[in-house]
Amino acid sequence: MVEKFKQAMRKSQRRIEYAKALDSNVDEKEEIVEAVHRKKIKRLLFGENIEDWVPKTELGRKVKAGEIKDLNEIFDKNYKIMEPEIVDFFIRDIKEKQMDITKTSYVRMAGRKYNYRCAVLVGDGANFLGLGIAKDKDKWVAASKAARMARLNLIRVKKGCGSWECACNTEHSVPFTVSGKTGASRITLMPAPLGTGLVTTEVVKPVLEFAGIRDVWSRTSGETSTKINIIQATIDALKKTFRREKAQ
Repeated sequence: MVEKFKQAMRKSQRRIEYAKALDSNVDEKEEIVEAVHRKKIKRLLFGENIEDWVPKTELGRKVKAGEIKDLNEIFDKNYKIMEPEIVDFFIRDIKEKQMDITKTSYVRMAGRKYNYRCAVLVGDGANFLGLGIAKDKDKWVAASKAARMARLNLIRVKKGCGSWECACNTEHSVPFTVSGKTGASRITLMPAPLGTGLVTTEVVKPVLEFAGIRDVWSRTSGETSTKINIIQATIDALKKTFRREKAQ
């Protein structure tokens, strides 16, 4: 009960700060609105300085003390990331992109209630990316929650040059053919030679770009119109690149 009260107070304080920011002058208001559209409202209004971060887990304390040097060491030792600040500590210029936002409804005795479901993609543009999905009555709070969840769901991607038509030995595509699935959505990623580009749907392209993949062929099947499912299927396929490489 105490924890729920604290969460309610934090949410109320954030809304008060947001309202105060919108009462500022026109130039600052335009800057805030632009930041909202870039999905960086959390950092602009109520973002915390990472140097003032107080770790709550053993892994967080090791990261803050300098015992763990980078994210690769965390994945090599199979640690579980339970604090989103760990990702921000190593990736200072992390990218965020809102992939989907939907208004959902549910029925109670008092009538029909509405929520917002938001899906946010984060990544460093090289080797790490994650997807988070969250709900809230306020769409920007839902986006903030989803961004935190995306950091907790971070995965590592193995890249390479697996196409028989290319022998550049650079990390521009997937190292081999991989397939992923979520629900009724299926996707297969195939290595492509240098300069091919991302031959896939517009929904999947940001996921591959956040992983640093520049050339790939893809084939989809099943229920491909469900946006979140096809994104999760792509992440499932990218997750298998490193698992299979590690098993060999």
